[in-house]
Amino acid sequence: MKYNVKILNVSTVNELESYWSETDRKQLLELFGFTDFKNAKSGEIKELLLMAITDYEADEAARILLGYKLGEILNEGQIQSISHEMMEDKVAEEYPDPALHFDLFNINQLLYKAYNGKFPNTEATILELELKPMEDDAPEVDKEVFTKILSQGLSDENIINRLYPDQVAGKAVFEDANKIIWQINDKGNGLYELTTSKYWIAKEDIAKVEYEASIAFFEVVNES
Repeated sequence: MKYNVKILNVSTVNELESYWSETDRKQLLELFGFTDFKNAKSGEIKELLLMAITDYEADEAARILLGYKLGEILNEGQIQSISHEMMEDKVAEEYPDPALHFDLFNINQLLYKAYNGKFPNTEATILELELKPMEDDAPEVDKEVFTKILSQGLSDENIINRLYPDQVAGKAVFEDANKIIWQINDKGNGLYELTTSKYWIAKEDIAKVEYEASIAFFEVVNES
């Protein structure tokens, strides 16, 4: 399948506002022992949470946030370990399972902001692009399709191209594609906004802003 691709804008951010809902913040305030927020205005809840977090030691605050968001995925030992590691390392980029990078990024950045830089700063990349299929029977664009399309406009040194050469070429199953692209916002008329980690795609990785991409999917051959 072939597509015409045009990268319209690439921006780097260190916070994704939509990740933490108002409900999340209120529940976290209670977990941090701050219950006097019933009369607080909506815009004040965020600042109250930051203050509540800093009443705790940094590693303990990290454990509370990790438990709240990832307690059903990670065990207590893993949470304990990550809560210490993330004070020194960019766990949101280095954790072995990329499926957790999105949550770890947002947890890390809340701690980074609360403790005024005590945690490493990690960044996300937001890409705005126009995508036009060149064939009528083009498949629905999903995270795998977008990852393969974007890889063809990135430099050879980009980590996706270095780690997954066979996957982006359709020579192997590409399960991690669903973990690389964090969010897809279909804005209509072939316009999309994608969110990923700067670890996967940095602004300087963009080698082409307008190009033709041809993608292929891995097919399992059944031997009888």
